Amino acid sequence: MRGLGVFAVFSLMGGGRSESCWRETICTGPLEPAFPGEWDVYNYAPDSRSVKPKMVLSGDDLSSTPYNGSVVLSADTPQVVLDFGLEVGGITSLNYAGDGAAVVGLAWTEAKNWIGSDSDYSNGGSTPDGHLTLNITESGSGSYEVPLEKLRGGFRYLTLYHSGPTSTTVNVSDILLEIGFQPTWPNLRAYRGYFRSSDETLNKIWYAGAYTLQTNTVPVSTGRAIPMVKDSWMNNGILGNGSTIIVDGAKRDRAVWPGDMGVAVPSAFYSVGELESVANALQVMYNYQNKDGSLPEAGPPLLQQDSDTYHMWTLIGTYNYVLYQNDTDFLAHNWDRYQKAIEYVYGKVDRASGLLVVTGTRDWARWGQGFNNSEANIILHRTLTTGSYLAALIGDDTLSGTYTDRAVALLTAINTHLWDSSYGAFRDNATETTLYPQDANSLAVLFNVTSAEQDESISSRLVENWNDIGAVSPELPGNISPFISSFEIQSHFLAGNATRALDLIRRSWGWYLNHPNGTGSTVIEGYLEDGSFAYRSDRGYPHISYTSHAHGWSAGPTSALTNYVVGLSVTGPAGQTWSFAPQFGDLQSAEGGFTTTLGKFRASWAVGDTGVSYSFNISTPEGTEGSALLPCVSGNRKAKITIDGNVGVYATKTVNKLTGHAVKIQGGAHSVLVQEMVGA
Repeated sequence: MRGLGVFAVFSLMGGGRSESCWRETICTGPLEPAFPGEWDVYNYAPDSRSVKPKMVLSGDDLSSTPYNGSVVLSADTPQVVLDFGLEVGGITSLNYAGDGAAVVGLAWTEAKNWIGSDSDYSNGGSTPDGHLTLNITESGSGSYEVPLEKLRGGFRYLTLYHSGPTSTTVNVSDILLEIGFQPTWPNLRAYRGYFRSSDETLNKIWYAGAYTLQTNTVPVSTGRAIPMVKDSWMNNGILGNGSTIIVDGAKRDRAVWPGDMGVAVPSAFYSVGELESVANALQVMYNYQNKDGSLPEAGPPLLQQDSDTYHMWTLIGTYNYVLYQNDTDFLAHNWDRYQKAIEYVYGKVDRASGLLVVTGTRDWARWGQGFNNSEANIILHRTLTTGSYLAALIGDDTLSGTYTDRAVALLTAINTHLWDSSYGAFRDNATETTLYPQDANSLAVLFNVTSAEQDESISSRLVENWNDIGAVSPELPGNISPFISSFEIQSHFLAGNATRALDLIRRSWGWYLNHPNGTGSTVIEGYLEDGSFAYRSDRGYPHISYTSHAHGWSAGPTSALTNYVVGLSVTGPAGQTWSFAPQFGDLQSAEGGFTTTLGKFRASWAVGDTGVSYSFNISTPEGTEGSALLPCVSGNRKAKITIDGNVGVYATKTVNKLTGHAVKIQGGAHSVLVQEMVGA
């Protein structure tokens, strides 16, 4: 009988908490979903931490049959592949019985096209991960459990192969995976948010992003080992304090990367809803702040340095976390370090041009970085505006004003030196370059350094980078980056082009989710413009199977669908103030919700058959206040709006560069009917 350490299985039917969720990690997570409903069918999370394979793949054609509890390895069947049906990760265990000495190999992979006798790459070096070996010395039975340090963070397929004497037969049974991610949660399906729309593909994509973020939330003692091991892998690196922390990927790198968190944290908040991992990730970055005020590009044990952009992403991540959680204690604890970090990067602003001069040139993957790079300057603008918010929140109005003044001056410099009015987009740098990057232009709209006219121009220009399966990034030629595309889809929504944003979500994320060689449950780090899983293969990646198939930086549609399609967003601490501004695109209905420390936020809408009316319901905690911008769907300037039976006539109004009917809504439950007045 195999041993599972101190792991204790939590039984949903039993109704009580276990002592431990993952090994010695005590359960602190929720027991039930905040919004149970029919949409739970889209949730990929397993209903237990003990997961069995679903199918057995065998033969050269990998034909599949249901897993019935055991497989046989012999000279006639030297290899079988166990398919878990979706991305999983953790510790594999099994029982075996053989009629003589034998050697059984074990290998794991995320993508079906890399199934083989060696695992896909994750160690970060130039050597393959290889496999683990089970040596059976004599006939009889026994059990095997993968050592904890050999935890496999992310995979879908487990290959078992027979490499011992050909006369030996081995029966392998009770193959089981102990899920290692989301370590403090007894119920992996207990999401604090939900989403459903009239489009099945979008529903699946929302939950694939959410599930990816769960697989990226890991025990703090299971990071990739540094120095990197050769010819194998090791996941026993210490990532930070606490029990749980959010990292960049399930398989790899399994480290804190603040840039990735720019997408991962909002999507995690609006879906899974667990922020303890975010606080621990941010805290470790401040704990390792350098004497000059700079912050690492990545957390321990890697502790990579020299990135101005990722330095700033930690500061933006602090804003996101404090906004969502209203954790002013965290802010106060790190406030001196935060200010020092702001001064470090702002000290690089050139007085003559008013632009940031980038000297920490490491970045997400783009080919070039440095001088007056537009992406970095736009990120600095966001750093300053969010810094102003945090300074006001902590009670330092003078500093808040200073940060605002700096942001205003930088905004002028960005539009003076980096905007190409003849082309209608931002250049990559304050030079004569003809590179108009996806990252800077997407972030410019998202971070509000543009006018409505610029937004529309940028949105149109970005589409020119598209092919049938996504947006090819000019600053990373030949590659499609769902990380940067996560910002792009938001820019299209903010430009008022919801149908365009939904198109990109379907053609990029929908393409991968339906790919026969993918995980069918998570979002991929990146891929080439021809659709091959060889992201950055021309940029020194150790092997094309190194690509992560469960990468949180690609989960942008999850927050975007909640914020822009359902239309519900937090604008004040923990939702004290909020925004409701749905965009219908080509959809007929949508609904969703999320949870903060104040309670549940929920909204739903449906478009009427006539095309000039729609209804929605919204429920938010009492004592909160929302600003609603209700769509103008027919071009009529006025609408009769009935709120809880009270009728009013509202004219269209432009708010935050979008046009609609502006209404204030107090916390509580409300039912609203919007009827646009034909000819008005």
